[in-house]
Formats: sequence, structure tokens, C-alpha cells
Amino acid sequence: MVTSFRSEEHEKSMAHRNCAEAYFLNCSKADIKNLLGGRQLTEHRNQVKKRRQVLERVVEVIKVIGKRGLSYRQVENEAAYTLDNDGLDHGNFLELIILLGKYDVCLKEHLSNVIEKSKKLHVSPESRGRGSLISLLSKTTVNSVIDTIRNLIQQNISTEIRKAGMFSVQLDTTQDITAQDQYSVILRYVTDVVNERLVAVVRCSASTGQSFVDLLKEVLEHLKLDSSLCIGNATDGASNMQGHYRGFSALLASQSPNHVHVWCYSHVLNLVLSDTTQIVIESGSLFDLLNDTAVFIRESYQRVNIWEKESHDKRHRRIAPIGETRWWAKHDALNKIFGSFGKPQDSLYIDVLSTLTAIQELKTVKGNVRTKARGYKEGLLRYETILTAQLFLRIFEHTSPLSKYLQREGMDILSAHRMVMSTHDALKKMARDFQAVKAAADDFVKWANEKLEQQDEETDMEVEAALPQKRRKKKKAMPGEMSQDDTIIDAERAYEVKVHNQIVDTAIEAIHQRFLTHGTLYADLSFLDPKNFSLIRNHALPKSALEDLSKCLAKVDDRATVDNLQYELKSLAGQWDKLKESPLDEYVTRTVEDGPDGKEEDMEIINKSCASCKDCPLCCYQILQRFNKLTDAYPLLGLAYKFLLTLSITQVACERSFSTLKYIKSRLRSSLSASKLEAFMLMATEKDIFVALDTDTVIDRVAEKSKLLRKLLLL
Repeated sequence: MVTSFRSEEHEKSMAHRNCAEAYFLNCSKADIKNLLGGRQLTEHRNQVKKRRQVLERVVEVIKVIGKRGLSYRQVENEAAYTLDNDGLDHGNFLELIILLGKYDVCLKEHLSNVIEKSKKLHVSPESRGRGSLISLLSKTTVNSVIDTIRNLIQQNISTEIRKAGMFSVQLDTTQDITAQDQYSVILRYVTDVVNERLVAVVRCSASTGQSFVDLLKEVLEHLKLDSSLCIGNATDGASNMQGHYRGFSALLASQSPNHVHVWCYSHVLNLVLSDTTQIVIESGSLFDLLNDTAVFIRESYQRVNIWEKESHDKRHRRIAPIGETRWWAKHDALNKIFGSFGKPQDSLYIDVLSTLTAIQELKTVKGNVRTKARGYKEGLLRYETILTAQLFLRIFEHTSPLSKYLQREGMDILSAHRMVMSTHDALKKMARDFQAVKAAADDFVKWANEKLEQQDEETDMEVEAALPQKRRKKKKAMPGEMSQDDTIIDAERAYEVKVHNQIVDTAIEAIHQRFLTHGTLYADLSFLDPKNFSLIRNHALPKSALEDLSKCLAKVDDRATVDNLQYELKSLAGQWDKLKESPLDEYVTRTVEDGPDGKEEDMEIINKSCASCKDCPLCCYQILQRFNKLTDAYPLLGLAYKFLLTLSITQVACERSFSTLKYIKSRLRSSLSASKLEAFMLMATEKDIFVALDTDTVIDRVAEKSKLLRKLLLL
């Protein structure tokens, strides 16, 4: 009895467990089955189960950290023997593990064992490193989990793209908080809905067109994607992207003649507005004045206090500087100070004047500060400033909604092109309507002067009510000169011709030039719009219709000839009213919306559902997809709609990934490697794929990293 009792006590001891575990690790499964009884094998399986449970908690904690974009490691205090010291900061990952260990029996037992073993190794004079201790909490294990999650996200996206059969590329670079250029690759493809997925973030060492092509090739090879499936790309207007000979788009087009390049529509519109605001001195002076005034008030807490005292705005708004990279910045700054076109009631104009006056009269500030305040105030009181502000408010009434619309995710190229042309037509209608701008400026001046009188009857401030007249300069006639050029004497007429007309004409011409690339292809794609089916039913298609579209689809399906496409399109147009009666499920798309004040830090990703309008290319594609599964009546049109929806026209995914990039890089420690940065970018951006990852799959992939982990985590 004594011997039996001692034997059972020995089998339960830590020494026996450690010896058995070491023996199991050096034996194959066959050896274990042959040499050990069922009791030891059961014990081994229980140990593997416990380790997998611990690693399951580790994976879930990393998911939370990745989803929130938090730092996961601490520079110090990561050793296991310090984990029972609550006075130390162990980093987000270990602190969450310790917190869970207080309420999770399995994790609590594992932590206790790891801490005890680590302390013994630490105090042992002969110990070096961690010895034989496998804690599953070390940086090596955590990094393996992070790398595995990154690979699984990329594999899921790659699998979806191969099923889709085609994709388009969006790419750009941006600097992170460490001033390193990060190259972001987003792929757009169509399943049941339009998807825009971030697939890679690579540190960029060169910015030439050829280097971008090589980087893209490496990314596609890593994802095991055939580059021939890429039907198009969307980039900004940088020279390394748009160069005719060595630009990124030109190099891609040389490899694939029917490769479609589309400028990012939002970026093109920003270039249009930049051209417009810089074409004349008056427009440049207006936006410089707005930016300088905002910077002047915000750069001193004393001036901010004066602003808060003088401002009567119920929403407590503040004027903001004009950011160079934010496309809504000019309109936002103009709208805050001058209100809407012809509606000054919601403006901060009077508050700004009162603040500048208070700063000018403050005796405790330096003389140069008071001089600047007076200069900015005099600039705002000029009639020319009011007139130019009203002109741009009228232009922005049409371009700002277009800019926000173009930054939506999942939007098709037909809707964007149609809205651009609508904006172009609206600008053409107001091209010579200077009197409406002048009337809005006169109303603003009248409102502002009344407000100034109500605030202080003794004020010497008064907004100019007209442009100052200039004296005519007489030119000396040269001998034999028979004629003399007529000069515009009237200041109002001179402003209309040299400023108003030139600004509006520049906007119209810039839109006309920059948005007409691939005009013939867009004309072919417009035939796929369900809104045009009634015209197709009542009128014959032109002979040249769908030729460019046929060339693009021929490399995917050689049956996509002009005749076949026209035949299917005519048939679909005739049956569309019956086909669209079939029910469709609502689909959800992700889009980016600005915060209440249009600030970048307030941008958020929201989900919006479409109630199956059956009047857009995506609904048409879904109906065809269901119908073709039964009859296969329109295979080429199904391919054409997928091509249309796959063409990328916006870089909202880039915007989302870049804002996430700066957020993550600022929160993680600067020593974060490029591969880990990419992993955290994918976690934070592609949350729907990330949170759906199976934890057991992650653990199995981690176990395949080494022979030791396979024995510890796999039966």
C-alpha cells in the first residue's frame, strides 16, 4: 500500500510531468502508442488541449489589439518572472493576459506555472536565456500569431479575387510618422458586391514608375495572382504615375494594350480646384488671407481666449487653417467665415472682425502682432474680398457635393462620370452670370454693416460697398500710330472680365480636359446603364457601339465580339422590365464619412445598405448573375458588368488605409517592423475578414512554424 501510494504521488509530481513531457517530445506518435499506456497518452492530450486553450486566449487578445490599433509590446518588463509584479507596465498584450488570468482558470494556472518556472531559471546561476521554458506569451509566439493572421487575411482576399476572375489596382504612397514612404496597394474586385481591399503596405525605397511596377509585381506574386487578371488601375496625377514614357501607367499599358488607366476622380477634381484658385491674384489673395488669419488666431492661447470671448456662435466653432492635402479644406474655411452663397447669417465674419479688432487694440501684445491684426482686418473689409468669396462659394456649391460623392466606396464609374458632366453643365450655365455674384456680395455687405452698427454704434469699421475706381492712365501716342487700344475703365467691369470670367472659365475648361480620358469607352459603358435601356429598345444601336468594350473583354473571353455584345444588350433591354421584378437581397457597402466639422481625425467607416434600387449597374449585375445561373442567357453581358464595376475610379480605400496608417504608426512604437506594420494595417482596415478568422486555424498555422510547436500544439 505504501509503495502504491508513493507511486501515485510520484506520477502527480511536477518532476514526473516534466520528464514525461520531455520524453513525449522526443518520440513519434507511433512510439507513444506502442510504449505508453492509455493513461500517459490521455495525459499528453490533456496537456496539448490546455496549451491550445491558452493560445486561443492569446489569439483573441491580439485580435482586440489589432482591431483597436493599439501597441502590443513594452520596451521593458516583458520577462515572465516579472508578470506577478502589478507595479510594472508590461505592455497592452501582457496586461490583458494578466487581466484575463484573474477570471479564467485555465489561463490563471498557465500563468502561475510560467511565472514559477521563469523565476527558478532566473535565480539559477547556470541558466542562460529562457532555457526549456515554452511560455506561449513571448514575443516570438506573438509575432508568429501576427504573421499568421496577416497571411490568412491576404489568402482570403486572394481566393476571392481568383474566383472573381478580374481586378483593378489602386496604389499610392504616403509618409508615416517616422517619415518613411509607405506604398499601399488596394485591389478592387466584384463578387456579389463591389470590394475594395487593402492587400499590402510596403516600405518604398524608390519612387520611379518602374519601381512601382516591380513592387506591384512582387505583391501579386506573393498573393499568387495572375497579373493578366488586372484590367485597370487608378492613380493620382503625380509625374511618376502619369509620365507618358516611364510613368507607372504607361509601363503597365505597354505590357497590356487594353489595360485601362483611370485617374482618381477625387484627385482630378482637386487639381481642377487648385487650378481655379491659383489662376488670378485675387483668388490666391483670398485663400492666403483666410489661412493666415486662422493661423494667426490659433498660434497663441491669448488670441484664442480673445476669440472665445468675442465669438457669439452658438456652436462654438473655430476657424481652421487650409490644409494642402484635404480637398474640402478651402470650402470649409470659406464657408465658416462667409457662410453660404448669398446667406451670410450662419457665418463667423463678424466674430473674426471683432477678434482682430480686440487684438489690434490690446496694448500688452507686441507691435508686429497688432500690425498683423490690422492688416488681416483691412483685407477682410475690402469689397474685392467679399466679391471673390461669393464667387467661390457659388462654385463650391456645385463642386463640393461632387467631391464628397466621388469619395464614396463602391461607386461605379458611370454614376461618377454622369455627375461630373452634370457639374460641368451647371458651371457652364453660370459662366457669365456675374450679376448674381454681385447681388450676393451686396447683400453680404449690407448685412455685415448692420451687424457692426448693432454691436457698437461708435465703431469705425465699415465694409466697402464697391470696388475702388482707378484713374485712367493715358498712354503717349507714338508718331504714326493710328489707333489706340481701349482700356476697361469701370472697376466692376474690369473685375468681371479679368477675375470672374477667368476663374469660371478655368474651372469649366479644367473639368473638360481632365475628365475626358477614355471618352469612347465611357460611351460604350453608358449603354450598360439600366436608365438607357428604353433608348436601346426604341432606337438602333450605332454600328461602332461597344467596340472599345469588346477590345477590353476579348482577352478574358474571345466570344466578346461587337456583334455578340450588341445582340445580348438588345435582348436584355427588351426583357429588363420583367427581369427586374425578381427580388434581390439588400447588400451592404462600406463608405467613409467625415465628422461633424469635416476633420480628418473624425472620419469613420460606416456600413450603408442598398434597398435594391434595380436602377444601377450593381443591381443589374446581381439580377444577371441570378438569371445566368438558371439559363446562361447573357454570359458576355455578365462579364461586361463585372468589368464596369471592377474599374476603379476612387481611392477611398487609400484614404482609409492612410488615415489608419498614421493612427497605427503613431500609437505603436517606432521600432515596429514593416511586416508587422502591414499586419496591423490589414487588421485595422479589413475588419470583416479579420474578425471572421477561425482561431483553431490560426493555432494550427502557428504550430507549423517549428517542430517543437507541432509537438506541443498538435496531437
